[in-house]
Amino acid sequence: MKQETVAKQRGYNVLTVTDAKEIVSHWLAGIDLANATELGLPEVDDRYHIWRVPVRSPQGSPVGEVAIDAYTTEILPAKTTRAEIITARLLRQDEQKVKRKRKPKKEYKLSQLRNTIGWGDCVDLVDDLPSDSIDLIFTSPPYFNARPEYSQYEQYETYLLKMRQAIGSCHRVLNEGRFFAINISPILIRRASRNEASKRIAVPFDLHRIFIEEGYDFIDDIIWLKPEGAGWATGRGRRFAADRNPLQYKAVPVTEYILVYRKQTDLLIDWHIRNHPQPEVVADSKVADGYDRTNVWKIQPATNSKHPAAFPQELAEKVIAYYSFKNDVVLDPFAGSGTVGAAAANLDRRFVLFDSNRAYIELMQEAVVGWKNIDPRSVEFAIAGRSKD
Repeated sequence: MKQETVAKQRGYNVLTVTDAKEIVSHWLAGIDLANATELGLPEVDDRYHIWRVPVRSPQGSPVGEVAIDAYTTEILPAKTTRAEIITARLLRQDEQKVKRKRKPKKEYKLSQLRNTIGWGDCVDLVDDLPSDSIDLIFTSPPYFNARPEYSQYEQYETYLLKMRQAIGSCHRVLNEGRFFAINISPILIRRASRNEASKRIAVPFDLHRIFIEEGYDFIDDIIWLKPEGAGWATGRGRRFAADRNPLQYKAVPVTEYILVYRKQTDLLIDWHIRNHPQPEVVADSKVADGYDRTNVWKIQPATNSKHPAAFPQELAEKVIAYYSFKNDVVLDPFAGSGTVGAAAANLDRRFVLFDSNRAYIELMQEAVVGWKNIDPRSVEFAIAGRSKD
Protein backbone atom coordinates (compact mmCIF):
# COMPACT_ATOMS: atom_id res chain seq x y z
CA MET A 1 0.00 0.00 0.00
CA LYS A 2 1.40 3.36 -1.05
CA GLN A 3 2.16 5.57 1.94
CA GLU A 4 0.57 9.02 2.06
CA THR A 5 2.91 11.96 1.64
CA VAL A 6 3.54 14.34 4.53
CA ALA A 7 1.69 17.06 2.61
CA LYS A 8 -1.41 14.90 2.29
CA GLN A 9 -1.24 13.78 5.92
CA ARG A 10 -1.11 17.42 7.01
CA GLY A 11 -4.04 18.39 4.82
CA TYR A 12 -2.00 20.91 2.78
CA ASN A 13 -3.38 22.51 -0.36
CA VAL A 14 0.08 22.41 -1.94
CA LEU A 15 0.52 18.65 -2.25
CA THR A 16 3.27 17.99 -4.77
CA VAL A 17 6.54 19.27 -6.17
CA THR A 18 4.67 20.12 -9.37
CA ASP A 19 2.15 22.22 -7.42
CA ALA A 20 4.95 24.15 -5.72
CA LYS A 21 6.81 24.79 -8.99
CA GLU A 22 3.65 26.00 -10.70
CA ILE A 23 2.95 28.53 -7.94
CA VAL A 24 6.52 29.87 -8.00
CA SER A 25 6.62 29.99 -11.81
CA HIS A 26 3.50 32.13 -11.75
CA TRP A 27 5.08 34.43 -9.13
CA LEU A 28 8.30 34.76 -11.15
CA ALA A 29 6.29 35.58 -14.28
CA GLY A 30 4.59 38.38 -12.34
CA ILE A 31 7.95 40.00 -11.60
CA ASP A 32 9.36 39.36 -15.11
CA LEU A 33 11.90 36.80 -13.98
CA ALA A 34 10.38 33.57 -15.28
CA ASN A 35 12.54 33.45 -18.42
CA ALA A 36 15.72 34.39 -16.55
CA THR A 37 15.58 31.71 -13.87
CA GLU A 38 15.21 28.00 -13.28
CA LEU A 39 13.73 26.16 -10.31
CA GLY A 40 15.49 23.66 -8.08
CA LEU A 41 13.81 20.78 -6.29
CA PRO A 42 11.07 22.02 -3.93
CA GLU A 43 11.07 20.65 -0.38
CA VAL A 44 8.23 20.62 2.11
CA ASP A 45 9.04 21.91 5.61
CA ASP A 46 6.19 20.52 7.70
CA ARG A 47 7.62 22.04 10.87
CA TYR A 48 6.58 25.46 9.59
CA HIS A 49 3.95 24.26 7.06
CA ILE A 50 5.74 25.76 4.08
CA TRP A 51 7.26 24.66 0.78
CA ARG A 52 10.75 25.96 0.01
CA VAL A 53 11.55 26.30 -3.70
CA PRO A 54 15.15 27.12 -4.76
CA VAL A 55 15.58 29.65 -7.57
CA ARG A 56 18.66 29.30 -9.79
CA SER A 57 20.29 31.14 -12.65
CA PRO A 58 20.33 29.47 -16.12
CA GLN A 59 23.90 28.40 -15.25
CA GLY A 60 22.65 26.63 -12.13
CA SER A 61 23.88 29.08 -9.49
CA PRO A 62 21.53 29.66 -6.51
CA VAL A 63 20.02 33.16 -6.59
CA GLY A 64 17.24 32.87 -4.01
CA GLU A 65 14.42 30.90 -2.46
CA VAL A 66 10.64 31.22 -2.53
CA ALA A 67 8.54 30.12 0.45
CA ILE A 68 4.91 29.03 -0.05
CA ASP A 69 2.29 28.68 2.67
CA ALA A 70 1.37 25.01 2.31
CA TYR A 71 -2.18 25.65 3.50
CA THR A 72 -3.13 28.85 1.65
CA THR A 73 -0.76 28.59 -1.39
CA GLU A 74 0.36 32.18 -0.76
CA ILE A 75 3.93 33.36 -1.26
CA LEU A 76 5.41 34.37 2.12
CA PRO A 77 7.33 37.66 1.62
CA ALA A 78 9.14 37.47 4.96
CA LYS A 79 10.66 34.09 4.04
CA THR A 80 11.15 34.74 0.30
CA THR A 81 14.18 36.35 -1.35
CA ARG A 82 13.23 39.83 -2.58
CA ALA A 83 12.84 40.25 -6.34
CA GLU A 84 15.48 42.97 -6.48
CA ILE A 85 17.99 40.73 -4.71
CA ILE A 86 17.34 37.90 -7.19
CA THR A 87 17.81 40.37 -10.05
CA ALA A 88 21.06 41.68 -8.58
CA ARG A 89 22.43 38.15 -8.26
CA LEU A 90 21.43 37.28 -11.83
CA LEU A 91 23.19 40.41 -13.12
CA ARG A 92 26.12 39.88 -10.73
CA GLN A 93 25.56 43.30 -9.21
CA ASP A 94 26.47 44.34 -5.67
CA GLU A 95 23.44 43.12 -3.75
CA GLN A 96 24.56 45.01 -0.65
CA LYS A 97 23.76 48.26 -2.46
CA VAL A 98 20.28 46.94 -3.14
CA LYS A 99 19.81 46.02 0.52
CA ARG A 100 20.98 49.48 1.60
CA LYS A 101 18.77 51.26 -0.90
CA ARG A 102 16.77 53.91 0.93
CA LYS A 103 13.10 53.12 1.26
CA PRO A 104 10.57 55.80 0.30
CA LYS A 105 9.24 57.79 3.22
CA LYS A 106 6.29 56.07 4.83
CA GLU A 107 3.07 58.05 4.82
CA TYR A 108 0.52 57.78 7.63
CA LYS A 109 -2.86 57.16 6.00
CA LEU A 110 -6.13 57.45 7.86
CA SER A 111 -8.66 54.69 7.15
CA GLN A 112 -11.83 55.66 5.32
CA LEU A 113 -13.88 52.67 6.53
CA ARG A 114 -17.32 53.25 7.99
CA ASN A 115 -18.84 51.45 10.97
CA THR A 116 -19.71 48.03 9.56
CA ILE A 117 -21.48 44.84 10.63
CA GLY A 118 -20.88 41.89 8.29
CA TRP A 119 -22.53 38.49 8.02
CA GLY A 120 -20.57 35.54 6.67
CA ASP A 121 -17.24 33.76 6.89
CA CYS A 122 -14.75 36.20 8.38
CA VAL A 123 -12.02 35.27 5.89
CA ASP A 124 -14.29 36.13 2.95
CA LEU A 125 -15.38 39.37 4.59
CA VAL A 126 -11.84 40.40 5.48
CA ASP A 127 -10.79 39.70 1.89
CA ASP A 128 -13.31 42.38 0.81
CA LEU A 129 -11.58 45.04 2.93
CA PRO A 130 -8.89 47.35 1.52
CA SER A 131 -5.29 46.68 2.50
CA ASP A 132 -3.99 48.62 5.53
CA SER A 133 -7.50 49.80 6.46
CA ILE A 134 -7.64 48.47 10.05
CA ASP A 135 -5.87 50.09 13.01
CA LEU A 136 -6.50 47.48 15.72
CA ILE A 137 -7.83 43.93 15.81
CA PHE A 138 -9.29 42.56 19.01
CA THR A 139 -11.20 39.31 19.05
CA SER A 140 -12.14 36.27 21.08
CA PRO A 141 -12.51 33.40 18.60
CA PRO A 142 -14.91 30.50 19.14
CA TYR A 143 -13.72 27.80 21.50
CA PHE A 144 -12.81 24.61 19.65
CA ASN A 145 -15.05 22.53 21.93
CA ALA A 146 -17.95 24.98 22.25
CA ARG A 147 -21.46 23.62 21.99
CA PRO A 148 -22.65 22.95 18.40
CA GLU A 149 -24.69 26.13 17.93
CA TYR A 150 -21.56 28.20 18.55
CA SER A 151 -18.78 26.17 16.93
CA GLN A 152 -18.56 23.98 13.83
CA TYR A 153 -15.11 22.44 14.35
CA GLU A 154 -15.02 18.64 14.68
CA GLN A 155 -11.23 18.27 14.53
CA TYR A 156 -8.71 20.44 16.34
CA GLU A 157 -6.54 20.56 13.21
CA THR A 158 -9.52 22.00 11.29
CA TYR A 159 -9.94 24.64 13.98
CA LEU A 160 -6.27 25.63 13.82
CA LEU A 161 -6.42 25.84 10.02
CA LYS A 162 -9.38 28.21 10.27
CA MET A 163 -7.54 30.33 12.82
CA ARG A 164 -4.49 30.42 10.53
CA GLN A 165 -6.63 31.54 7.60
CA ALA A 166 -8.24 34.28 9.69
CA ILE A 167 -4.95 35.48 11.21
CA GLY A 168 -3.27 35.43 7.82
CA SER A 169 -6.03 37.33 6.02
CA CYS A 170 -6.12 39.92 8.81
CA HIS A 171 -2.41 40.57 8.30
CA ARG A 172 -3.10 42.22 4.93
CA VAL A 173 -5.75 44.63 6.22
CA LEU A 174 -3.98 45.57 9.46
CA ASN A 175 -1.96 48.77 9.17
CA GLU A 176 1.82 48.37 9.34
CA GLY A 177 3.08 48.20 12.90
CA ARG A 178 -0.39 48.09 14.47
CA PHE A 179 -1.70 45.58 16.98
CA PHE A 180 -3.68 42.33 16.97
CA ALA A 181 -4.90 41.29 20.45
CA ILE A 182 -6.67 37.99 21.02
CA ASN A 183 -8.53 36.67 24.07
CA ILE A 184 -7.85 32.95 24.31
CA SER A 185 -7.41 30.21 26.91
CA PRO A 186 -6.68 26.47 27.16
CA ILE A 187 -9.75 24.29 26.72
CA LEU A 188 -10.90 21.16 28.49
CA ILE A 189 -12.12 18.16 26.49
CA ARG A 190 -14.34 16.26 28.89
CA ARG A 191 -13.93 12.53 29.10
CA ALA A 192 -16.41 10.42 27.14
CA SER A 193 -16.69 7.82 29.91
CA ARG A 194 -15.38 7.06 33.39
CA ASN A 195 -12.73 4.82 31.80
CA GLU A 196 -11.21 7.68 29.81
CA ALA A 197 -9.22 10.67 30.95
CA SER A 198 -10.17 14.24 30.14
CA LYS A 199 -7.76 16.27 28.01
CA ARG A 200 -6.68 19.89 28.19
CA ILE A 201 -5.43 21.58 25.01
CA ALA A 202 -3.05 24.55 25.28
CA VAL A 203 -4.68 26.53 22.47
CA PRO A 204 -2.85 29.84 23.19
CA PHE A 205 0.54 28.26 22.50
CA ASP A 206 -0.57 26.74 19.19
CA LEU A 207 -1.99 30.11 18.13
CA HIS A 208 1.22 31.86 19.18
CA ARG A 209 3.16 29.77 16.68
CA ILE A 210 0.66 30.65 13.95
CA PHE A 211 0.92 34.38 14.67
CA ILE A 212 4.72 34.29 14.39
CA GLU A 213 4.59 32.29 11.15
CA GLU A 214 2.02 34.68 9.67
CA GLY A 215 4.18 37.79 10.09
CA TYR A 216 3.48 39.16 13.57
CA ASP A 217 5.82 39.97 16.45
CA PHE A 218 4.90 38.97 19.99
CA ILE A 219 4.44 41.97 22.31
CA ASP A 220 2.67 41.00 25.55
CA ASP A 221 0.81 38.30 27.44
CA ILE A 222 -1.87 39.86 29.62
CA ILE A 223 -3.63 37.70 32.19
CA TRP A 224 -7.34 38.26 32.68
CA LEU A 225 -7.94 37.23 36.31
CA LYS A 226 -11.52 36.32 37.29
CA PRO A 227 -12.93 35.85 40.80
CA GLU A 228 -12.02 32.48 42.33
CA GLY A 229 -15.57 31.15 42.13
CA ALA A 230 -15.68 31.64 38.35
CA GLY A 231 -13.60 28.52 37.70
CA TRP A 232 -15.61 26.02 39.71
CA ALA A 233 -18.25 25.80 37.00
CA THR A 234 -15.80 23.73 34.95
CA GLY A 235 -15.81 20.97 37.56
CA ARG A 236 -12.02 20.89 37.43
CA GLY A 237 -10.45 20.35 40.84
CA ARG A 238 -13.55 18.93 42.57
CA ARG A 239 -12.17 15.41 42.76
CA PHE A 240 -9.02 16.60 44.52
CA ALA A 241 -11.04 18.87 46.82
CA ALA A 242 -13.02 15.84 47.99
CA ASP A 243 -10.13 13.38 48.49
CA ARG A 244 -6.93 15.45 48.33
CA ASN A 245 -4.91 12.49 47.13
CA PRO A 246 -1.56 13.26 45.47
CA LEU A 247 -1.51 13.02 41.64
CA GLN A 248 -5.16 14.07 41.46
CA TYR A 249 -4.44 17.77 41.90
CA LYS A 250 -5.85 20.04 39.19
CA ALA A 251 -5.88 23.80 39.51
CA VAL A 252 -9.22 25.57 39.06
CA PRO A 253 -8.85 27.85 35.99
CA VAL A 254 -9.64 31.49 36.77
CA THR A 255 -7.52 33.14 34.08
CA GLU A 256 -7.54 33.73 30.35
CA TYR A 257 -4.89 35.22 28.11
CA ILE A 258 -4.94 38.42 26.13
CA LEU A 259 -2.06 37.82 23.72
CA VAL A 260 -0.87 40.98 21.97
CA TYR A 261 0.98 40.92 18.64
CA ARG A 262 2.24 43.61 16.29
CA LYS A 263 2.33 43.40 12.51
CA GLN A 264 5.98 43.11 11.60
CA THR A 265 7.61 46.40 10.62
CA ASP A 266 10.83 48.38 10.82
CA LEU A 267 8.86 51.36 12.18
CA LEU A 268 9.21 52.18 15.85
CA ILE A 269 5.94 52.49 17.78
CA ASP A 270 6.70 56.17 18.30
CA TRP A 271 6.51 56.69 14.54
CA HIS A 272 2.72 56.42 14.67
CA ILE A 273 2.55 59.03 17.42
CA ARG A 274 4.92 61.49 15.73
CA ASN A 275 3.47 61.12 12.23
CA HIS A 276 -0.26 61.03 12.96
CA PRO A 277 -1.80 63.70 10.68
CA GLN A 278 -4.04 64.93 13.53
CA PRO A 279 -1.85 65.63 16.60
CA GLU A 280 -4.90 66.82 18.52
CA VAL A 281 -6.40 63.33 18.19
CA VAL A 282 -3.24 61.79 19.64
CA ALA A 283 -3.39 64.21 22.58
CA ASP A 284 -7.10 63.51 23.10
CA SER A 285 -6.43 59.76 23.11
CA LYS A 286 -3.98 59.89 26.00
CA VAL A 287 -4.71 57.24 28.64
CA ALA A 288 -5.76 58.65 32.00
CA ASP A 289 -4.06 57.79 35.27
CA GLY A 290 -5.31 54.66 36.98
CA TYR A 291 -4.31 52.47 34.02
CA ASP A 292 -3.19 48.86 34.54
CA ARG A 293 0.49 48.83 35.51
CA THR A 294 0.98 45.06 35.41
CA ASN A 295 -0.06 42.34 33.01
CA VAL A 296 -2.66 40.98 35.45
CA TRP A 297 -6.09 42.55 34.95
CA LYS A 298 -8.80 41.77 37.50
CA ILE A 299 -12.14 41.96 35.68
CA GLN A 300 -15.52 40.42 36.45
CA PRO A 301 -16.83 38.05 33.74
CA ALA A 302 -19.76 39.14 31.59
CA THR A 303 -23.18 38.16 32.87
CA ASN A 304 -26.70 38.18 31.45
CA SER A 305 -25.39 37.92 27.90
CA LYS A 306 -27.30 36.26 25.07
CA HIS A 307 -23.95 34.94 23.81
CA PRO A 308 -22.58 31.70 25.37
CA ALA A 309 -18.99 32.98 25.59
CA ALA A 310 -19.20 36.74 25.94
CA PHE A 311 -16.32 38.67 27.48
CA PRO A 312 -16.90 41.85 29.51
CA GLN A 313 -17.01 45.23 27.78
CA GLU A 314 -14.50 46.53 30.33
CA LEU A 315 -11.91 44.13 28.91
CA ALA A 316 -12.52 45.34 25.35
CA GLU A 317 -12.37 48.98 26.43
CA LYS A 318 -8.99 48.51 28.10
CA VAL A 319 -7.49 46.89 25.00
CA ILE A 320 -8.95 49.55 22.69
CA ALA A 321 -7.82 52.43 24.91
CA TYR A 322 -4.26 51.09 25.23
CA TYR A 323 -3.70 50.11 21.58
CA SER A 324 -5.52 52.67 19.40
CA PHE A 325 -6.24 56.37 18.87
CA LYS A 326 -9.66 57.97 18.76
CA ASN A 327 -11.38 57.59 15.37
CA ASP A 328 -9.26 54.49 14.59
CA VAL A 329 -10.95 51.46 13.07
CA VAL A 330 -11.22 48.37 15.29
CA LEU A 331 -11.92 44.98 13.69
CA ASP A 332 -13.41 41.94 15.42
CA PRO A 333 -13.57 39.04 12.92
CA PHE A 334 -15.45 36.82 15.42
CA ALA A 335 -17.74 39.51 16.81
CA GLY A 336 -20.44 37.41 18.50
CA SER A 337 -22.83 39.77 20.29
CA GLY A 338 -20.73 42.82 19.37
CA THR A 339 -18.98 43.67 22.64
CA VAL A 340 -15.95 45.06 20.78
CA GLY A 341 -18.22 47.29 18.71
CA ALA A 342 -19.95 48.70 21.77
CA ALA A 343 -16.60 49.34 23.45
CA ALA A 344 -15.18 50.98 20.32
CA ALA A 345 -18.20 53.27 19.95
CA ASN A 346 -18.03 54.21 23.62
CA LEU A 347 -14.41 55.29 23.15
CA ASP A 348 -15.00 57.25 19.91
CA ARG A 349 -13.50 54.60 17.65
CA ARG A 350 -15.03 53.08 14.53
CA PHE A 351 -15.81 49.36 14.34
CA VAL A 352 -15.91 46.55 11.79
CA LEU A 353 -17.69 43.48 13.16
CA PHE A 354 -17.98 40.13 11.38
CA ASP A 355 -19.77 36.94 12.39
CA SER A 356 -21.03 33.86 10.54
CA ASN A 357 -24.04 33.32 12.83
CA ARG A 358 -27.11 35.18 11.59
CA ALA A 359 -28.60 35.26 15.09
CA TYR A 360 -25.64 37.27 16.39
CA ILE A 361 -25.83 39.65 13.42
CA GLU A 362 -29.45 40.35 14.31
CA LEU A 363 -28.43 40.79 17.94
CA MET A 364 -25.83 43.39 16.95
CA GLN A 365 -28.28 45.17 14.65
CA GLU A 366 -30.65 45.56 17.57
CA ALA A 367 -27.93 46.54 20.06
CA VAL A 368 -26.24 49.18 17.88
CA VAL A 369 -29.24 51.48 18.37
CA GLY A 370 -28.17 51.92 22.01
CA TRP A 371 -24.43 52.28 21.47
CA LYS A 372 -22.89 55.65 22.31
CA ASN A 373 -21.70 58.10 19.62
CA ILE A 374 -23.37 56.09 16.84
CA ASP A 375 -26.08 57.00 14.35
CA PRO A 376 -27.51 53.55 13.50
CA ARG A 377 -28.50 54.82 10.05
CA SER A 378 -24.82 55.34 9.21
CA VAL A 379 -23.82 51.72 9.95
CA GLU A 380 -23.06 49.68 6.84
CA PHE A 381 -24.34 46.10 6.76
CA ALA A 382 -22.36 43.66 4.63
CA ILE A 383 -22.78 40.10 3.41
CA ALA A 384 -19.74 38.05 2.44
CA GLY A 385 -18.72 39.05 -1.06
CA ARG A 386 -20.93 42.12 -1.31
CA SER A 387 -22.12 45.02 0.85
CA LYS A 388 -25.33 46.90 1.20
CA ASP A 389 -26.50 49.88 3.26
